[in-house]
Amino acid sequence: NEQYPKMKLAILSLTLGAASAFAPSASRASITSLGMSEAGSEVVEPVVEVPVVPVVAPINGWVPDKSLPCYGLPGAVAPLGFFDPLGFTKDMELLGVKRFREAEIMHGRVAMMATLGYIIGESTPTITYGMDVHHTIANNQLPEIAGTVALPFFLAINIAEALRTTTGWVEPGVGSFFTLRESYYPGDIKFDPFGLKPTDAKEFANMQTKELNNGRLAMFAAAGMCAQELVNG
Repeated sequence: NEQYPKMKLAILSLTLGAASAFAPSASRASITSLGMSEAGSEVVEPVVEVPVVPVVAPINGWVPDKSLPCYGLPGAVAPLGFFDPLGFTKDMELLGVKRFREAEIMHGRVAMMATLGYIIGESTPTITYGMDVHHTIANNQLPEIAGTVALPFFLAINIAEALRTTTGWVEPGVGSFFTLRESYYPGDIKFDPFGLKPTDAKEFANMQTKELNNGRLAMFAAAGMCAQELVNG
């Protein structure tokens, strides 16, 4: 009989031990709840996608910059600086600005040759007039040139223009009309027989600014000579 209470006590002890094994731990529960509260308090910041800006390869040291007038092309000098009173290039896309600059620099080059042509044609002996100074005004000299001289002259002009267009302009079948190549720098037709083109970007921009200014002046000069001859010969 004395063993019976001891057996009850042993069974009770085993029962309480087994039950405590399945009971949740207070410290574990507190730690878990703390971890969940910390995880819940974290603020997930939205991922901001930064647009990828393509790297543009410089052309003769020039990289187009939309924040600058004419995308940073040279030609703006003191005292006027960037001079576009009628706003031709305002909000214009890059290819349009390059096409305008191409037209300006090419017209300037033609005007510089025309200015020399007015002076030489009116005061210098030429082969066309038998090495004699022909006192016909320059505006009237072209119709007087013989066909044997005019034909090679115009043929040379056509060949030069064909080479220029294939260098800078996109072929009509490939792209739209009047479109310059993306890798083409306005006016750089790869014609430099004397090697005068600078390799430094700043020196190149300075030289092109000088060419632009001389071309702009020559356009006024050629127009003035033409008007003067039409008025009083």
